[in-house]
Amino acid sequence: MGILISGADGQLGQALQRELAAHDVAALKRADLDVTDAAAVDAAIDRHRPEAVIHTAALTDTARCEREPELAAAVNAASAGHIAAACARIGARCIAVSTNEVFDGAKRTPYLESDAAHAVNAYGASKLEGERLALAACATTLIVRTSWLYGDGGGNFNFIEKVLSAARAGRALSFVTDEIATPTSAADLAQAIRALIERDAPPGVYHLANEGEASRYDWAREILRLAVMGDLAVTAVTMEQLRAGGYAGPVKPPYSVLANTRARALGIVLPPWQAALAAYFERARIAADG
Repeated sequence: MGILISGADGQLGQALQRELAAHDVAALKRADLDVTDAAAVDAAIDRHRPEAVIHTAALTDTARCEREPELAAAVNAASAGHIAAACARIGARCIAVSTNEVFDGAKRTPYLESDAAHAVNAYGASKLEGERLALAACATTLIVRTSWLYGDGGGNFNFIEKVLSAARAGRALSFVTDEIATPTSAADLAQAIRALIERDAPPGVYHLANEGEASRYDWAREILRLAVMGDLAVTAVTMEQLRAGGYAGPVKPPYSVLANTRARALGIVLPPWQAALAAYFERARIAADG
């Protein structure tokens, strides 16, 4: 199958390339395709004529989205519409990746695909608008919402590397207990997306995250344990305490765990987040050993 990936240099884009190696993949990096340019998107789709497009390109810097909402709207919203419209024109499937941050966090049980979305920050709002545009432009669109993604690369946007970098530098470690979602392995998400494509999943919204839930504090503690740094002191704080200390970042949904109901009905289930994180560390160890 011919599959085009936008944002191929991102964490998910890299994982998808490995997962879809048996297919005919056109992996377009940011430098290869400006997804905010509708004409460029049309040209790329016409050049490759894929049967499916996985749209992973996004502006995930939530602080920058707050500072530059117009840029967020162009990269996260308008681009999804461009991709979906081009897919509809040639009869390709559109798989657009979205986020748990389309929800406001008012629930205290996992969000269903059918739950009403209401974003509390510019990043979530731009991704939610991208969902709307993609679904309106292409009848076969699949929206894949995920949460707290990590994988190879990612730089400052890889939470695992941020935690380990701070620990190695001897900086004080403090993480919030009242922002709860699910850490999700890009490798596991890529596998689940491949399954959606190969099983010709019905269009609509899907929640795909590793099983279970965690706070940022829980996640950081497990990262340090797996890195054999579990004896380091980690302070548990609340968002209120963090802001009182000077943090001025975007508002986050306090609870945005995603319930995988639609994909589960197709037999697609991601493993528990703790097991996925352990597998990530094992892959890194094997790679380091050569």
